[in-house]
Amino acid sequence: MSIGSEFKEFIARGNVMDLAVGVIIGAAFGKITTSLTEDVIMPVVGWLFGGFDFSQHFIRLGTLPADFKGNPENYADLKAAGVAMLGWGQFLTVVINFIILAFIIFLMIRAVNRMMAPKAEAAPAGPSEETLLLREIRDSLKK
Repeated sequence: MSIGSEFKEFIARGNVMDLAVGVIIGAAFGKITTSLTEDVIMPVVGWLFGGFDFSQHFIRLGTLPADFKGNPENYADLKAAGVAMLGWGQFLTVVINFIILAFIIFLMIRAVNRMMAPKAEAAPAGPSEETLLLREIRDSLKK
């Protein structure tokens, strides 16, 4: 079998196509949850805490480069300049994003599991022909 036909057979399998669709939808869903976190939830949290913007909170670990021209209090400027920082605010935003995504996936799986009917247990099959024959031999030897 040539490599081309093997590859075609591999791609034509249903599980590969399902995986591709899942990856594409997952990437789009990740963007939605990122937007939900950054554009809806974190601004509300910041407003509740008096304008606290988590993404701009960091601890600078290194010194500013001599040719630095940005704002020394701006996380994005410092990151672009390659300054060593501990970006705990951005990390907190990503953690909240992950928790939201994990919770939504949990709810989706829970709903799918509830929609699926429980499988009826198959009635145990009767004894095999071999077992029946052995029982007959045993019973005839008892006589």
